[in-house]
Amino acid sequence: MKVTFKKGLPGLEAYKDYEIKEIEGGEEFKLLQCNEKEELGLVIISPFQIEKEYEIKITDEIIKNLSITSPEDVLVYSTVTLNSDPKKITVNLRAPILINVHTGLAEQLITENEKYKIKHPIFKG
Repeated sequence: MKVTFKKGLPGLEAYKDYEIKEIEGGEEFKLLQCNEKEELGLVIISPFQIEKEYEIKITDEIIKNLSITSPEDVLVYSTVTLNSDPKKITVNLRAPILINVHTGLAEQLITENEKYKIKHPIFKG
């Protein structure tokens, strides 16, 4: 799936065009691969895989920016920080990536909800 961030991602504003790719053997993990810079890619996962009751409030600005007309229009992903120690692999639940499944337009939402951590451990233990 092709994805376009009109504003880029925070810290990566220069790069707008990405593609979501499957990760072989990665099951629920995906790769958000930058089309403009091949060595730039982010591992992503649905936050609902981590927190079943995950809930965010999408701002009116993002609804407008992404041309969202219903909740079914939106895919939600969170970025993953990898580590050689599985206990230190984390997911950013505070700043989900929202994608309109029909247009491919995307934006990262920085939530105010402190319930969700920037470095939430994926694997308990």
